[in-house]
Parts: sequence; structure tokens; C-alpha cells
Amino acid sequence: MTDLDRAPVTVLGLGPMGRALAGALARAGHPTTVWNRTAARADALVARGVRRADTVADAVTASPLVLACVIDYAAVQAIVDPVAPSLKARTLVNLTADTPQRARDAAAWAAAHGIDYLDGAIMTPAPTIGGPEALILYSGPAEVYETHRASLASLGGSAVHLGPDPGRAAAYDVALLDVFWTGMTGIAHALALARAENITGAELAPYAKGIGGLLPTFIDDLARRMDHDDHSADISNIASAYAGMAHIIDAAQAHGIDAGALRTANAVARRMIDAGHGDDNFSRMIQGFTGAR
Repeated sequence: MTDLDRAPVTVLGLGPMGRALAGALARAGHPTTVWNRTAARADALVARGVRRADTVADAVTASPLVLACVIDYAAVQAIVDPVAPSLKARTLVNLTADTPQRARDAAAWAAAHGIDYLDGAIMTPAPTIGGPEALILYSGPAEVYETHRASLASLGGSAVHLGPDPGRAAAYDVALLDVFWTGMTGIAHALALARAENITGAELAPYAKGIGGLLPTFIDDLARRMDHDDHSADISNIASAYAGMAHIIDAAQAHGIDAGALRTANAVARRMIDAGHGDDNFSRMIQGFTGAR
């Protein structure tokens, strides 16, 4: 490992992910400085040789590379705005989850203050950080990413630079988490409906996993159809999907189970049918969610 690979790094924010980031950096040999509003959160890290800064200004001046990982971009801004002069000519990597536009706004703020900026999206849970399963997406100037590539590699796993648009990592993040949270919502709703019909979770789970196993093929198919604007139906269509969703909504309603999420999707399907797309592939729903007909 070279001296550049061991460059000092500061971590702002010590929630579970912030602690994981700081721990991985320290294990990789980086002189690591941390700051958190609740200073006691750093105790375990300090016991392992990490330096605790008393102030944000002290923290950011300790390293050429500063990672921020807090609840949202408003929290990041509240932390870094007062110390903008101390961050000048340093690099801020914002690993906080938020929207693509807020990432672009943060990059513009950084540029106005002479701060190099990368936005990042951590796509795997805290226990993976520092290990081979970690995945972090970055966006922003390529030269900034290349300057700190070796240090960022200490966070483990795979790192992917998505291009110069600072909002691109956040765009991937919200789209991919849409898959996750919509899927988790569907699983929870399915289990509630099963429970109402006296089906245990253990009884349903093997079949639910079978349904889940179909999704990768559909992801590839829907992505191809979107990219090629091909919505010709070969097996099923929006009209049949509308009917299937309606059955689930009726069954849920009979048990007093909230079916709001599925009602929203079914309303989009209804709009597409009314616009003459009932015989099209489910991929036409992508346009429906944007308000197109």
C-alpha cells in the first residue's frame, strides 16, 4: 500500500453507515478522523485508533478527503455550510441519500465555494462496507474521482463512476430503491392478505420466493421494451393485468386491508386502457406513470 492509498480521510456522521465507513477506512490504514453531533457515537472507533474531532472545522481540516453520511442533504448542508472556507480546495464526497436535483444543488454550492464534489450512493447495507459485497455508485467530475479512487477503494467491493452529472448516482439510487421498497411493500401486503385467509407466512414463503424468482426476466424484458419503445403484447397485456390487480384489491377490501398502493397502479392501468392501450404489453405502464397516454 502506498502513501497515497493511506491518505487521511474524515467522516462526518456516525450513524450505522457512517461508523461502517470510518471503520473500513481505519482498517485499511487511513488516518481517519470522525465527527458527530453526539460525540459518544465515536467511542468504539476511538478505541480502535480513530481520531475524534471536537468541531466540524477541526474534522474537515484534518483530511483532503471528507465523506458525509447523514440523514439527508439538508442535514449535510447544515453541517458543511458554516465551514465552507475550511473545505476549500478539499474534496467532499456526499454519501447521503436524497434526490438527484438536491445532489446537483449540492454540487453547485460546492463549486461556488471552491470545493471539489462527488456524489455517491451506497447500494448495500452497512455490514458489507469494507468487504467484497459492498457496492457504491459515484458521480461528478472524473478527475476528482480518479484522484481519490485509491482511498475510496478502501470502502470495499465495487465502486462505479457513472459520469460527470452529479445527480446521476442519486438517480440510480432512487430508481433502485423504488424497486426495493415497492417490492418490500408488495411482500408485506401479500403476507397481510395471506394471514387474513389463514395462511401462515411459512406456508406462503416458498411460493412467494418462486414468484420473486420470475422478476429478473421481467426486468430485462421491460428495460428492453422501454429502450426500444416496443410495447407489443406477446403473452399478456395491460387489460389482463388490470383484471388481476382488481381481484387482489377486492380480496383485500373484503378483509379491511388497505390496498392503496395497488389501487394507484390499477388506476394507471385503467388510464392506459381508456387511452386505447389495453392490448399492449405491461411495459406501456412505464409511460402511464409519467402521465403519458
